[in-house]
Amino acid sequence: MPVHNTEIVNKLNELADMLDIKGEDPFRIRAYRNAARSLSGVTRNISEMINRHDDISSLPGIGKSMSDKIEEIVRTGELEQLKQLRKEIPESLVEIMKLEQLGPQRTKILNEELNIRSIDELKDAAESGKIEKVKGFGKKTAEKILDEIETWSLKGGIIRIKRTEAELLVRPFLDYLDDKLENLTIAGSFRRNKETVRDIDLVAVSKDPPKAMKLFTSYDEVDRIISKGDTRSSVVLRTGIQVDLRLVEKNAFGAALMYSTGSKEHTVALRTMAQERDLKLNEYGIYKEDKLLASATEGEVYKMFGMQFIEPELRENKGEIEAAQKNKLPHLVDRSDIRGDLHAHTSETDGASTLEEMAKAARGMGYEYLAITDHSKKVTIARGLNAERLSKQIAAIDELNSQLKNFRILKAIEVDILEDGTLDLPDSILKELDLVVCSVHYYRKLTRKKQTRRILKAMQNPNFNILAHPTGRMIGLRDELEVDMETVMKEAKNNGCFLEINSNPDRLDLDDNYSRMAKELGVKISVSTDAHSTNSLQYMEYGIAQARRGWLEKDDVINTRSLSGLMKLLKR
Repeated sequence: MPVHNTEIVNKLNELADMLDIKGEDPFRIRAYRNAARSLSGVTRNISEMINRHDDISSLPGIGKSMSDKIEEIVRTGELEQLKQLRKEIPESLVEIMKLEQLGPQRTKILNEELNIRSIDELKDAAESGKIEKVKGFGKKTAEKILDEIETWSLKGGIIRIKRTEAELLVRPFLDYLDDKLENLTIAGSFRRNKETVRDIDLVAVSKDPPKAMKLFTSYDEVDRIISKGDTRSSVVLRTGIQVDLRLVEKNAFGAALMYSTGSKEHTVALRTMAQERDLKLNEYGIYKEDKLLASATEGEVYKMFGMQFIEPELRENKGEIEAAQKNKLPHLVDRSDIRGDLHAHTSETDGASTLEEMAKAARGMGYEYLAITDHSKKVTIARGLNAERLSKQIAAIDELNSQLKNFRILKAIEVDILEDGTLDLPDSILKELDLVVCSVHYYRKLTRKKQTRRILKAMQNPNFNILAHPTGRMIGLRDELEVDMETVMKEAKNNGCFLEINSNPDRLDLDDNYSRMAKELGVKISVSTDAHSTNSLQYMEYGIAQARRGWLEKDDVINTRSLSGLMKLLKR
C-alpha cells in the first residue's frame, strides 16, 4: 500500500512525542517536529517523489539524515527507531498522551509521579484526587481529564485530532469519491472549522444510492465497515479516522447539509423553534404537517425561520440564531481580505527558508508586505538574534527592499518578554524596526497574577506592537499560560497594542472564544502564520478560519489594511 504524506508526518510526530516522554535531547525532538511541520505543508506526494529518486533533502527543514528516515518509512512502511521505542514505551501510554489535556510532557510527569500507564489508571487517579495534587495540574485540570475520558469512552476510544491532520488523512478518500457522487461536501465540526475533530461527516447526492454505498465501503483503504445502508454508512480507514456518509436526493441536499453541519446545540435550538411554530425540522427539510416547505438549500431553511444565512463557523448556539433573527450577524473576514503576514521566520534563526525566499513566496501570494520576525537572543535553541545580528538583518532587508517593487519586507523581531516584563533586546535597536512582536516562551509556570503583571509591564514599552500566541498553548501538547486575558486585552487597547491569532495548526492561539472577547473589548487582531518556511505561509487559511469562528470582521484584523494603513495603526 502507498504511504501517504500524513502517515509520514504522523510517524515523525510520534517519534518526537516518544523522545519527549523519555526526556531526550530537545534539539533532536525539535528537528523531528520541524520536519513533520514542513512536510504537512507539502502538496506533492512524498512517496512518488522518492520513487522518482527526487532529492527530498531540498525540501524546507529536511536535511540528509531526515530524508533517509523519510525514505525508510516510504520503503518499509515503518521506522526502525520508532519500533524500538514502542517496545520501551507501552502503547497505552501513547494513548494517554493523545488526550487533549495531556501530551508528552504531562504524560511523562504522571508516569513518573503516579506510575500511570493506562487510561483506566488515569481515570482512577483523577477520581481519587491524586492528579490534582501533582504540581502543574490542579483540580480544574483533573476534572477536564475526566470529562475527556468520558467522551473518549462514549466514542469507543476515538481521540480527537487536529482538523488539519484529519484533512490530510481523508483527502485521498475524497479524491476517490469526488467523481462518483454529486455535491460531495464535508459537514460536521470539520465544516465549522473547529480546531479538532473526531470523525468526518460527508453529505452527497446520488441517483443510485446502493451502488454509491458499495463504492464507498469498497475503497481499498477501508480498514473496517461499522455500518452499511442505502442512505447512511460508516467506515474506518487504514489511517484510523472514521468517515460517515449520508446520501440524500438533490431536493433535500440543503437541509441535510445544514442538519449535519451545526453543533448539537445549534440543531436542537432550531428544532425547538420549529416545534414552537408547529413545524418539523429534520435532515430532509422543514415541514408543515406533511408538506415540505424548504430543503434544497441551507439558505431556504434559514429563511423559513425568518433569519439570515448563518455561516458554518458560527453554528454553535452562541448567539448566532438571535443575531440572525435581528439581521445583525457579522460580515466575517475572508482569506481574500488579507494584505500581508506579520509573523514569519527565516533561516537566520530557526526557519527553513532564506529572507529572499520568504519575500518571494509572500509576494507570489499577492501580499503587499511581510514582516520578518526572527527570534531574539533569549531563544538560544533557535539561535536567536542579538542586537548586532539584528542590525545586520535590518541592513539586509533595506537592501532587498530597494530591489523590490510593489512589495515591502517589514523590519521586525519576535522578542521575548523576560520574567520581569522587560524585553529581550534594548530599545535602541527595537525603535529602528517597523514592527515588534512580543511573546512568552520561558517562565511559563508563574502564578496568574505574576504572569499577567509581566505581560502588562511589557505592553507599557512604547516599542511593543503585537502579543504573539497570547495564551501560549499548543493543542494537545501544552496548556495555556495562567493569565488574566481580559485584563491583558484591556491594557492592549489602552496602549495601542494588538493581539495575534497564530495560524500554526498546532497553536491557533487566540482561540475562538478569546478572539470574540477581543472583538467585544475593541481590541484589534493580527492574523499571522508564524511561518518557518515558504510552505507554512499557507497556514493563513487556518488563522482566518479561527478568526471567523471568533466573529471577526475585516475591520477587526489589522493586516487587512494596505501598507500605509497598517503603518498608521502601528504608530503608538
